[in-house]
Amino acid sequence: MTVTEPYTPPAHLSPEATATELLAAMAVAPAGRARARLRDRAIEAWLPLARHLANRYSGRGEPTDDLVQTATVGLIKAVDKFDPERGVDFAGYAIPTIIGEIKRHFRDRTWSVRVPRRLQELRLAITEANATLTHKLGRSPLVPDIARHLGISEDDVLEGLEGARAYNATSLSTPISADGSTELGDTLGGEDHEYELAETRVALGPALASLDEREQKILTLRFYGNLTQSQIADQIGISQMHVSRLLTKALGKLRSQLANEL
Repeated sequence: MTVTEPYTPPAHLSPEATATELLAAMAVAPAGRARARLRDRAIEAWLPLARHLANRYSGRGEPTDDLVQTATVGLIKAVDKFDPERGVDFAGYAIPTIIGEIKRHFRDRTWSVRVPRRLQELRLAITEANATLTHKLGRSPLVPDIARHLGISEDDVLEGLEGARAYNATSLSTPISADGSTELGDTLGGEDHEYELAETRVALGPALASLDEREQKILTLRFYGNLTQSQIADQIGISQMHVSRLLTKALGKLRSQLANEL
């Protein structure tokens, strides 16, 4: 029977081992506590890279601590998926992984209104281009400057700037008058129940036209003239009981006609 020897780190792997050495040792270590310890040390050794990338995105409305935490998540993913045998250095693999995690954080959690992913990514690209060109040109870049820098059309830049308005919401408590007595919320309209009756009113015209002349007159006097049944009876010259029957009959016709229309 073969006895498996317990794994021990290479003799050259000192407590001061470099981040690269830790990743190399982790790659050949079997699953277990020793590999888990190497993983923890590797993540800790590469944390400065995560913090550096997180700081590049600070000042954009998100707390720096949240960005560092997000970048650390990206770093952990990079450490867990890195394969030294591919011949790619870890930094070259980790940087896009961490930046991708940060961009997803902005895309998924910081927009007040959901907009297409393409516009969210376009806003980030425009923000980065604006910072780069401001430093390079010594002034605020114009739309054509950003378009040339990103290799996109001016219409795309304008679309990205328009979409960026959904990034932050304005509070309804924001004062909009000079004396501060009027807030943005005061300008919002209330619920108008009349809109619910619009379709019914459109259908009511043909329905009324289907009634005979006396039925139309009784309905007009009752609901537009606000007359009582007795007053209608006196005006038309029939009994109040007859008015009641005609009114009931006319309303029944209208209900039937409206049900068919709606």
